[in-house]
Amino acid sequence: MGKKNNSKAKIGLVLSGGGARAAYQVGVLKAVAEILPKETNNPFPIICGTSAGAINTLAIAGRAGPFSLRIKKLEAIWRQLDAKSVYRTDFFGVFKNSINMFFSFFNSGYALGKPKALLDNTPLRQLLENYIRFRHVDEAIANGELEAVSITAVSYSTGKSVTFFQGTEAHEPWERSRRIGVHTDLTIDHLMASSAIPTLFPAIQIGDRYFGDGAVRQLKPISPALHLGAEKVFVIGVSDNPIHKGQQPLIKHSPSIAQIIGHMFNSAFIDSIESDLETLRSINRLAEKMTEEEREKRGVGDLKPVDFLAILPSQPIDKIASDYLHELPKSIKIFLKLTGATTQGGGVSAASYVMFSRGFCRNLIDMGYKDGMAQKDAILDFFEVE
Repeated sequence: MGKKNNSKAKIGLVLSGGGARAAYQVGVLKAVAEILPKETNNPFPIICGTSAGAINTLAIAGRAGPFSLRIKKLEAIWRQLDAKSVYRTDFFGVFKNSINMFFSFFNSGYALGKPKALLDNTPLRQLLENYIRFRHVDEAIANGELEAVSITAVSYSTGKSVTFFQGTEAHEPWERSRRIGVHTDLTIDHLMASSAIPTLFPAIQIGDRYFGDGAVRQLKPISPALHLGAEKVFVIGVSDNPIHKGQQPLIKHSPSIAQIIGHMFNSAFIDSIESDLETLRSINRLAEKMTEEEREKRGVGDLKPVDFLAILPSQPIDKIASDYLHELPKSIKIFLKLTGATTQGGGVSAASYVMFSRGFCRNLIDMGYKDGMAQKDAILDFFEVE
């Protein structure tokens, strides 16, 4: 954790992407809700999410009531979640999408009509439309309960990481290298775009451009919270904890398709948040060694320490996922087996992103809760609770 400030500071919540892995975030948030005073309405005036993290973001910002109640409702959704609640699992639906993608190769590689993908996530759209109250985001900002909320997607037209945010008039758009911030009223389309995992879920058209999963090309996942005014950031990642990375079983055969895809997904969903945390630690060390006068003199007056607390899974998610492959629908299991998304094929990591099974999600929620409670003192210190 970074250096503690002497006064209350605006806290930004950063939820990274990761498909079904985002169930872990719910467990951590459950612990936070239990640790903080019961009367807490919203401990995060700024909430930023990407991909499945964007779903959790709007599930919090798009509901009314005490923070603990919102998290309880969010947990209930995740604990009842299964594959058919997120994407079509019937053989016809999966086969139809596969055939459509195949025939796109005869049309210069792109699809005619609607964007094509391996899975049809229409059920997810219906679930979110019924659950999230976008109207409440407006109301929460108007009454000061919430300052800003953002979700990030990638533009397939420009290749830029686009953060769509809703906030007060004081929040201005920004533009940096390969990333921009756009002030807008958030809709279900923004949310579906942010969570559209490449090749698995179809791209979403917003205006005259198509967008996909925000984790793609999001090099600075913490930056939207800072742009929106966060002075402290609470980060919940979904990676396998670095201490477990050397314990992965050695796969001696040539890499399967799923194994390759898994590494690509990990690069998008996991590596960027870990890299950004390392950068933040380095900036904090540098800033803390310089006085405010020295920073002004060197022309880096905006270089200030950013207090943060990051909570990551204590157990390897890939290993957990391998125990729940049997819970997936038969049509999905066949597809995963053909691509090598099995323990033997070395592609369980790829499977974990679409493993919306009750056992897997509940396991991650429980682990997130346990990890959060294990850092109770750090959480109380971060929120400056007496």
